[in-house]
Amino acid sequence: MAANAGMARALVARSTFLGGDGRCSSPASQVSPFSHVRIGRPDRRQREISCTATVGTGIAPSSRIESIENDGRVYNFAAGPATLPANVVKKAQQDLYNWQGCGMSIMEMSHRGKEFLSVIQKAEADLRALLAIPDNYEVLFLQGGASTLFSAIPLNLCSPEDTADFIVTGSWGDKAYKEAQKYCKANLAWSGKATKYTSIPSSGSELKLTPGAKFVHVCANETIHGVEFKDWYPAVGEGTILVADMSSNFCSKPVDVSKFGVIYAGAQKNVGPSGVTIAIVRKDLVGGAQPTTPVMLDFKTHADNKSLYNTPPCFAIYMCGLVFEDLLHQGGLEAIARKNNDKAEILYRAIDGSDGFYKCPVEASVRSVMNVPFTMASPEMEAAFVKEAAGKGMVQLKGHRSVGGVRASIYNAMPRAGVEKLVALMKDFQARHQAK
Repeated sequence: MAANAGMARALVARSTFLGGDGRCSSPASQVSPFSHVRIGRPDRRQREISCTATVGTGIAPSSRIESIENDGRVYNFAAGPATLPANVVKKAQQDLYNWQGCGMSIMEMSHRGKEFLSVIQKAEADLRALLAIPDNYEVLFLQGGASTLFSAIPLNLCSPEDTADFIVTGSWGDKAYKEAQKYCKANLAWSGKATKYTSIPSSGSELKLTPGAKFVHVCANETIHGVEFKDWYPAVGEGTILVADMSSNFCSKPVDVSKFGVIYAGAQKNVGPSGVTIAIVRKDLVGGAQPTTPVMLDFKTHADNKSLYNTPPCFAIYMCGLVFEDLLHQGGLEAIARKNNDKAEILYRAIDGSDGFYKCPVEASVRSVMNVPFTMASPEMEAAFVKEAAGKGMVQLKGHRSVGGVRASIYNAMPRAGVEKLVALMKDFQARHQAK
């Protein structure tokens, strides 16, 4: 209910951003980035105001774009940077030279000018609506990737003598655990390494949690190995903070933000291009960083300055804003989750129904909805499949270099048609290569 109410407020706000003269009148005034605008050289009157726009339908909603092939585009199954919604990319192309009639590209304007302030404020407002983020949480637009947060998390939440627990379900959780050892007493509470990261703990009884630990860290979805926490997260004791790296399933489904002290995510999987990392931090956790914490890793630096302490990744934030609005237009994260589950079911059904020609090594109950790894009889056959798929307009299917195989990343922006085309090739390839 809270998510739906927040989404409704955001949609109402979009209809009231403009005054009667169609102008942005103040930094708080925000023009929908999906408004219809005139592109071209601004006249004198346009130069004298911050921006000019008329609310309309300058971009086709995602539901109208059934196939991207007619535009000469491929189906991009990359794990990140990953495919973006076709309508969002087209809107960015439309606005690139002259954003909202301001006479500047989004890449040229000052991050302290009211034009960009409207962009970053609206991006935050739409993200808050999507995830129903409570008011007692900061939303920070950061740089350095989620990997930089591997350092920032313990530096902000721990003293060097504090213990933090790590549940390691894949390569990214392992990297976070190893980095934290520099800044606190990192405890390995559970690891799936012995089974090649094909499962996650099914209950708290499997965990070796530390009483009084400052935080428990999980990677919500492991991009490389294809395992995902679904509805279960570890229960933490009073005073212990639950922290989640949600880089590769961020905004793919509803999440109860209030269960977490910190959620962080690199944007380049599901909500934008590379260059911006989003952190959602409970406000009482801001301001307690270790004294030696670099200023750019201190959450308070960015919270106090509204993510504008230094020049932010303006274009990446703008693109995230377009994606957030597109997700709202599609009906919010409940609707997105249904679409994602449908795509994943199509692909996993094809794998499981192949009589072993294709094999997914991950335990069925924790298979990722976003990243689907599978193998074939030999690396040579996998290479042939990847090559043939590329020739048919389906690219970036090669598995991560550390594990091999094939991997299809089917994030929010991957159309159902792309998954169906991949499955059709899988069935045809099997018919031609299966041992008789």
